[in-house]
Amino acid sequence: MNQSIVNQYRWRIAGLLFFATTINYLDRQVIGLLKPVLEKEFQWTETNYANIVMAFTAMYAIGLLGFGRLVDKIGSKLGYFISVAAWSIAAIGHAFVKTTFGFGFFRAALGLAEAGNFPAAIKSVTEWFPKKERALATGIFNSGANIGVIVAQAFVPLITFHYGWQQAFVWTGATGIIWLILWWKYYEIPTRHKKISQTEYDYIHCDADLVSETKHDSSASISWFQLLKVRQTWAFVTGKFLTDPIWWFFLFWLPSFFVSKFSLNLKSLGLPGIAVYTAACIGSIGGGWLSGHLIKKGWPVFKARKTAMLSFAFMVVPIFFIQYVNNLWIAVGLISLAAAAHQAWSANIFTTASDMFPKQAISSVVGIGGMAGAVGGILFPLFIGFLLDHYKAIGNVMAGYNIIFSICGSAYLLAWIIMHFLVAKLQPVRFNEDLTPTEIVK
Repeated sequence: MNQSIVNQYRWRIAGLLFFATTINYLDRQVIGLLKPVLEKEFQWTETNYANIVMAFTAMYAIGLLGFGRLVDKIGSKLGYFISVAAWSIAAIGHAFVKTTFGFGFFRAALGLAEAGNFPAAIKSVTEWFPKKERALATGIFNSGANIGVIVAQAFVPLITFHYGWQQAFVWTGATGIIWLILWWKYYEIPTRHKKISQTEYDYIHCDADLVSETKHDSSASISWFQLLKVRQTWAFVTGKFLTDPIWWFFLFWLPSFFVSKFSLNLKSLGLPGIAVYTAACIGSIGGGWLSGHLIKKGWPVFKARKTAMLSFAFMVVPIFFIQYVNNLWIAVGLISLAAAAHQAWSANIFTTASDMFPKQAISSVVGIGGMAGAVGGILFPLFIGFLLDHYKAIGNVMAGYNIIFSICGSAYLLAWIIMHFLVAKLQPVRFNEDLTPTEIVK
């Protein structure tokens, strides 16, 4: 279909998803940036801070599972609205606490509510984009994660310096209110939307797959139990479990690595951080574009998706050589390449869920896989902490980082291989009229 005659309203939807994801990461980054200030204010120990972070991560894992199910039941519009409203209230709530327990409570609430972002966003993409554009749309909104980190680094210190740490939580949390107004005004599924043309509606559904054309009611709910019977779910779960923790490592340990290896201070950390997350932003959009480009050239969806993901897995491998690098900007380059590859991988692995599952199960599958990734994000830091403490005790902390970066370099290839053997062609899942899968894990 000629693109010149197709409306572009769906890209406004992608913009709303990008805005929400940016706010999501903006709100979660505030406490990390204010850690030195809050430690003095509340007399925190490292254990206090670790417990607060763990409360967020644990509730985030639970929230992914819960919101995935909720969004499939009540729809993307209301489900997303509830998630952003709840996390905005939780983010602002940090400004009014007086105790460490209070911070832990609102941090846990933030983690629970923020978990709704990705299940709702992926479902929205599935509703608004044909398969050949879903990875690009996902890459665009997923790039908001990197923009959120950059915006936080730019503005949170300024707000804190001029108005105090409480206002940093209030101002960042309040951005969600703006989004809620825009979302409620402009979002609806294509079948109910008044501003979408018939031409664009037909284009969105031009490659509708048989997975959505089952005989049962499309609004019927497919249970977790049924989803866990199929290989496709386990392929997605494996990919998220093995690769999400690498991103958590980048988020929480890169500053410490730069300080340990290159003796940077708080002021000099900014430029390397901006470089890494700018590259990640480019990777997210570029990775989404690549598989979509291959599909538009006539490649089968499964071949385009898996070829793109394999190329991104190889792009992470060079981070292994960071142990031999003594120049800061070469190290930044290797990490930037890996971060870009992760976000490109992320844009595509999210899209495999919409390739393999019917629309009424997308959020549930993304929630299950997201929870697996969050569990990995809990377990890997425990290993990192043990490893770095061990090598720090013997005066060679960089040996610990070398092991960690070696794991990072191989995780994506391992994930790709396992996913390939579980679902060689990313076959779509088909369900009988009683919502049981026609092919289950043997």
